[in-house]
Amino acid sequence: MRTALAWMLTAAAILAADRGWSVYGGDAGGTRYSELKQITRENVAGLKVAWTVHTGALQPETPLNQKAAFEATPILVEGSLYLSTPFNQVIALDPASGAERWRYDPKVDRSRGYSEVASRGVAAWSDSRAANAVPCKLRIFEGTIDARLIALDGKTGKPCADFGNGGAVDLTRGVVYGPEFRGDYQVTSAPTVVGDTVITGSSIGDNGAVDMPRGVVRGYDARTGVLRWTWDPIPWAEKQQVRTGAANAWSTFAADPARDLVFVPTGSASPDYFGGTRPGDNRWANSVVALKASTGAFVWGFQVAHHDLWDYDVASQPVLIEFQGKPAVAVTTKIGNLFVLDRATGKPLHTVEERAAPGSDIPGEDAARSQPLPAWSPMVPQRLTPADAWGSTPEARAWCRAKIESLRNDGLFTPPSLRGSIAFPGNIGGVNWGSAAWDPVRGFLLANTNRVAAIFQLIPREDMQSAFDHAKETETAWGGEFARQRGTPFGMHREWLVAPNGQPCNPPPWGALAAFDLGAGKLRWEAPLETITLGGPMATAGGLVFTAAAIDPHLRAFDADTGKLLWTAELPASAQSTPMTYEWKGNQYIVICAGGHGKMKSKMGDSVVAFALR
Repeated sequence: MRTALAWMLTAAAILAADRGWSVYGGDAGGTRYSELKQITRENVAGLKVAWTVHTGALQPETPLNQKAAFEATPILVEGSLYLSTPFNQVIALDPASGAERWRYDPKVDRSRGYSEVASRGVAAWSDSRAANAVPCKLRIFEGTIDARLIALDGKTGKPCADFGNGGAVDLTRGVVYGPEFRGDYQVTSAPTVVGDTVITGSSIGDNGAVDMPRGVVRGYDARTGVLRWTWDPIPWAEKQQVRTGAANAWSTFAADPARDLVFVPTGSASPDYFGGTRPGDNRWANSVVALKASTGAFVWGFQVAHHDLWDYDVASQPVLIEFQGKPAVAVTTKIGNLFVLDRATGKPLHTVEERAAPGSDIPGEDAARSQPLPAWSPMVPQRLTPADAWGSTPEARAWCRAKIESLRNDGLFTPPSLRGSIAFPGNIGGVNWGSAAWDPVRGFLLANTNRVAAIFQLIPREDMQSAFDHAKETETAWGGEFARQRGTPFGMHREWLVAPNGQPCNPPPWGALAAFDLGAGKLRWEAPLETITLGGPMATAGGLVFTAAAIDPHLRAFDADTGKLLWTAELPASAQSTPMTYEWKGNQYIVICAGGHGKMKSKMGDSVVAFALR
């Protein structure tokens, strides 16, 4: 048996080598910034594969694999890398070799349907009250696509028997209205731990009905799994004849433990594209909200889109930064707008104006009269006119011009219509769940951005079947999506604005890595990524920005000052994920999960790849 002194020396050695990424977003504030600088602009070309691990997560082959997305970012805690697979297997790896130390399989039922098949990561917590040799002193928390919150022993991977029911809490309690919604209520992002409270939101399928499950955020005792508090983003919905659901927080939270604050990004109230059953601004949907982490008490909120009709969730993790000498929260949005808020009050630290927004011509719909817009430039283009129509051939360009002319198109925040309306950017963003990285040296907020237009159309209930039959005959190259929006007079169809040749109708690039200079209030540079992106960037003190996220299977490194591409490596599959970095025994590693994205039809796989200087 080890003596206490021997254990302390071993722990000290691990902590000395354990420099890097202990939280999903790099740190509690989600900055995705590393102070490691062994890898620099001068030597990044020397990066080589150090090890590759195959998780086997897509075995056995099932139809559900077609929706799987390997979106995880590993974390490094007490000498082990921890990550989750699309089906919620949790794996612990040796950071030097990638050798598997343990694996836990929650046995998600793969014969059921799920809105999403993805897990972005796990959270770690060490119990300061527990003796060093006690099981589950180090706990790994994971939320699952079948709506469980699970606690595992960080050393063995075994469920913590004292947490919930044998190591798990059933998150569907108190939120699911009926069995038809079971596969629509999930957790896809890593929990957040502040003090001894583990906090989670939920992922809820869009557009099915008015009465979707409740999008509550909840805090649980990290030792016992006992519910400590619940916060409802739309308490006003309880007073309606039919309770509106969702407004859920499906992305990652940020935290300021010193202030006992957690910052929650929320989505739209249900359904997304018709708001006649949810009049008003719908606060605190489509917002960033600060809560007391220990109690769930509301502190402040800031709404980025009033009465959302476009699926403009706040998909990104808020980023805690310093701005103009004040602690601040940076908020990137699907809309492409960037807001910087006072961390204590939620008030903007730059000019934000309420500007008039287009009205709706749909009976029963009352679109917001105005929307909040920052005075500085957006991170992506926000208007597409017939004159902007693009195509690689004259035929494609003419098709796109005619299509744009046929649709309602009043610029940003054009409401849905019966003939079809344009949203630019579309519902994928702007900035999606990949969120932003903060470079404190340069004052740059770095984000992967998308710029593809979407078409969304409301369909009278009695016309849904004929519209569905017609769509099967005229389906575009990127496909489309119908939703019934039960409880409203209208169903919905949305698709991407792409020509018959499969290319978007707006000019490229359709994805880019963007650096926004907060001091200047404008974009400093953009690096085209050509395709849409899902995943985020990472910045390092070596003057580098790493990102994958595009449909092609490459990890790239850019010069943080200029956006110049300095290095690229082909991966076994595309990487719709965010890289991380750590230093282990004198070597800095860059790690990326490369497993593709079923819905994006990118190259699939199950690889975790580490790079180092060799």
